[in-house]
Amino acid sequence: MSRPLPRSGTLLLACTAGTAIANNYAIQPALTSVAAELDVPVSLIGFIPTAALAGCMTGFALLLPLADRLAPNRLVAVQLTALAAALTLAAAAPGASVLLAAYLLIGAAASVAGQAGTIAGRHASPGRRATGVATVAAGMSAGILLSRLAGGALTDILGWRRMLLVFAALALLGAVAAGTRLPRQRPHSGHSYRAVLTSLPPLLREFPQLRRAVVVGGLWYFAFNLIWVALALALAEPPHSLDPTAIGLYSLAGLLGLAVLPLTGRLADRHTPATVITTCVLAAAAGTILLATGMNTPPAIVLGLALVDAGCFAAQAANMSRIIALDPHRSGSLTSVYLVLYFTIGAVGTALAAPLLDSFGWQGVTLAALAALLLAVPLVSRPSWSG
Repeated sequence: MSRPLPRSGTLLLACTAGTAIANNYAIQPALTSVAAELDVPVSLIGFIPTAALAGCMTGFALLLPLADRLAPNRLVAVQLTALAAALTLAAAAPGASVLLAAYLLIGAAASVAGQAGTIAGRHASPGRRATGVATVAAGMSAGILLSRLAGGALTDILGWRRMLLVFAALALLGAVAAGTRLPRQRPHSGHSYRAVLTSLPPLLREFPQLRRAVVVGGLWYFAFNLIWVALALALAEPPHSLDPTAIGLYSLAGLLGLAVLPLTGRLADRHTPATVITTCVLAAAAGTILLATGMNTPPAIVLGLALVDAGCFAAQAANMSRIIALDPHRSGSLTSVYLVLYFTIGAVGTALAAPLLDSFGWQGVTLAALAALLLAVPLVSRPSWSG
């Protein structure tokens, strides 16, 4: 039995998750500049975020299960090194095709963020699994929230190519730290990598709790994406007519979610994760109601977004700790199944945001999001789902 991961190791995993996942978003403020330099339409360069997401989903499916087979120090170090190489390729890209291919690789390597949460939960001290997962979730959330701000600022100062090289350097630093600071013990696994991959779909049949976690988590992530995408579209239109910078500032409301995540982890360790998840989803529902009724009042928007973000971020941390607890030795595989389906359901929310806004307006969007959140509440504590 390996020693519990020290706090410094958990913080390293949190930083790894944040800086890795940030690479899926940091380029977005620079897309117009990239298109101009490469002399291609913005519509083509607009596929970069899609390529990053597709790569990340592939990484969750194919690379995250490696957490059940490889030593954490080696796994994280190799993947961060691959991330640095992919970022360097993107920085040197002579054309759009190479850049899009590089972002498929960047997204796949950035899936190390999911591995970080699994490692933190598996190697946590007794009674502190949820706290470890929540700490990494806070790092991951910070990376998502601040990535566009950091990417835009670095692009203004250095240009988009050097901005990518800065992120590549951070990945290399993380690889060195992971190789020396993370556990060196290889997980006990009697199965080949191919066998692990083929065993992923049956996990949904084997673990009713995993099915429940997917449905519940997917519902709040559907609502989260629906609200954020539709809000950005609504604020850009009359009567608000805000510019992209002003709209982007609203994302800082999500910092409340980072503040409550460590507390959520401690509460989930002391009480049941189901209790924490229910409370968090209801907080997100309250924020959605506030957004529905206070769209013309900026402070109401900020408070509503803060509640939605805090509720969804915190519920995700508690849900992940519950999934890892199902079978710590297979937590990488369990998390892989969960995250692939979680992001897939969330993508549906992203895709439906604009059509719902056009057809039913902002009230229709918030009503759909509220319905998804309230539907999740009674499912959280349901004892079992028979197959």
